[in-house]
Amino acid sequence: MTNLDTETNLDRADTRVRHDQGIAGAVRAFFDRVRSGDLGMLPVIVGLIVITLVFATLNPVFLLPNNLVNLLFDAAAVGLISLGVVCVLLLGEIDLSIGSMSGLASAITGVIWVNVGLPLPLAIAGAVAAGVLTGLVYGTLLNRFGMPSFVSTLSGLLALLGLQLYILGPTGSINLPFSSSLVRFGQVMVMPAWMSYLLALVPGLLIIASGLRTMRRRVHANLTPGSRSVLYLRAGLLTVALLGAAFYLNQGRGVPYMFGLFVLFVVAMDYALTRTQWGRSMFAVGGNREAARRSGIDVRRIRLSAFVLCSSFAALGGVFSAARLASSSQQAGAGDVNLNAIAAAVIGGTSLFGGRGSAWSALLGVLVIQAISNGLTLLNLSSSLRYMITGAVLAIAVIVDSLARQSRASHGRA
Repeated sequence: MTNLDTETNLDRADTRVRHDQGIAGAVRAFFDRVRSGDLGMLPVIVGLIVITLVFATLNPVFLLPNNLVNLLFDAAAVGLISLGVVCVLLLGEIDLSIGSMSGLASAITGVIWVNVGLPLPLAIAGAVAAGVLTGLVYGTLLNRFGMPSFVSTLSGLLALLGLQLYILGPTGSINLPFSSSLVRFGQVMVMPAWMSYLLALVPGLLIIASGLRTMRRRVHANLTPGSRSVLYLRAGLLTVALLGAAFYLNQGRGVPYMFGLFVLFVVAMDYALTRTQWGRSMFAVGGNREAARRSGIDVRRIRLSAFVLCSSFAALGGVFSAARLASSSQQAGAGDVNLNAIAAAVIGGTSLFGGRGSAWSALLGVLVIQAISNGLTLLNLSSSLRYMITGAVLAIAVIVDSLARQSRASHGRA
């Protein structure tokens, strides 16, 4: 079949289903999914809008461009750690040592780069290598000895924290050069306006290209393709939203490179989870481990890869944190880093029960966490309120996830 024939068949098929699968049909399908309990990212998007409106009403500074730029700088490190958490949560596992791992990675970066004097790329590579090794240990303990991830990572939390304190020595802190590329990357470097606009166009174009390719494959397989009008509408709305965000941020300092790199990791992980055999295996193992094993999936390899990715992203998040704070100290990775990273993944829509989630959960969830933190700081409220509000939002997210699971189960039985 020639390309012209394919295009002709695609046009005819699109005409046949226009009334059933056009924009109106897509809206009906969306509400049907919501009624069946498939909420997707709807709760977190609604929550983010509500939080933004509340804080903007209480303090108009919240929505000023430069404040949002600072929010994005702060979100990148925790967001990167949360991206790794998504991997283990998809399997129904947990990693409680991500905060300590990020703190250790920050310390390794400072010691190798500043104290030892080796080049910065080697320091970062050493930090990430520590994350890979830690993930291999957790995966091996689970696969070979059946040690629950809760126990192994809790032990790792204490061990990694002790190692962090040991390598930092009695001073407990290493200042990073303010003029270095790493610190400038974490504090001041932003994209040129033209670059931010160009990057804002890329997701919409990728959606169109991927959608048209999928539709052609369905035509070749004699299946009904989706509506091109819905495809173009989705791509158009996303492009308008991204261009508007880039324009608004450019009224201030601009879009941080740090946040842009975090989004790039999110896109790469989303592709891996949704377009590769490894990603499909992740969801299969998280949904039903025994069924996945019987279908020929190497469950041990999948679990090992998830823990390696989680610890590696935590280590890279520690490097981002060191860049943001311009130091490697005993406080790095401490406090609420664990809470925020895990909460961001869950609030963003990744299920604690395994089998459901997305790389975009880390992005949306960390924006919610940082919006709450930033808004309360602008209101001069204590950190105690931030903990309580974040805990309440996390509890609501888990309740919504549980209710959605019950609704999907009852809908499936019906």
